[in-house]
Amino acid sequence: MNAILDSLPIGAALLPLGIYLAGLGWIHLRGRPFALSGVWDGILLGASLAGLVVVGPIALVRPVAGASAWSWPILLLVFILVVTLCVLVSRPRLVVYNISVEQLRPIVAEVASALDPQARWAGETVALPTRGIQVHLDGDGVLRTVSLIGIGRRSSHEGWSEFSRRVRRDSRQLRVNPSPWGGLFAGLGGLLVLVSVWSSVAALLQSRSPLAAQPSTVRSDLRE
Repeated sequence: MNAILDSLPIGAALLPLGIYLAGLGWIHLRGRPFALSGVWDGILLGASLAGLVVVGPIALVRPVAGASAWSWPILLLVFILVVTLCVLVSRPRLVVYNISVEQLRPIVAEVASALDPQARWAGETVALPTRGIQVHLDGDGVLRTVSLIGIGRRSSHEGWSEFSRRVRRDSRQLRVNPSPWGGLFAGLGGLLVLVSVWSSVAALLQSRSPLAAQPSTVRSDLRE
């Protein structure tokens, strides 16, 4: 494993990021929103950056770890633990792609009213007192992505689970126009995948070329 990661081409490190961007492009080209829990969103984002981390920070720290067979597994485990810690300490979150705040707000209002008749709004934050949760809508109008963030010191896990489940269900029924960013994300992701494949193939051919030249060298030595 150490030998494989030590010889990993820089271009090959772009493969996870390329796949992530291609998937993001597909989501934005759909005619419906796509909701994803904050846990999975963080895990997928961390996985997309794994290749760059391997050839970047981890590769710089690798000489300090020594030539042990466990150096790479330990460094990768540290990276996984960092991603896991970031996910665990983050607030409850539901990310809805390919939608604007104006389109999602009526869905959130309907779900909040159905779960708690005493639900009340304050700006872009809705409080459900009987359910023990407060939800803030944090939207990026340019990228058409909205994050529903659970705020408050004592958020009910059951209340948040039911709220996010209903928002996911109702948002899937909404028809929206494809995002103009979909083509850009898909094209950039496809380009990174092609660069990664080309870099890996070029590195493989280069590693085999000395082996291919070795028999001819041996034959020339025998003729002499």
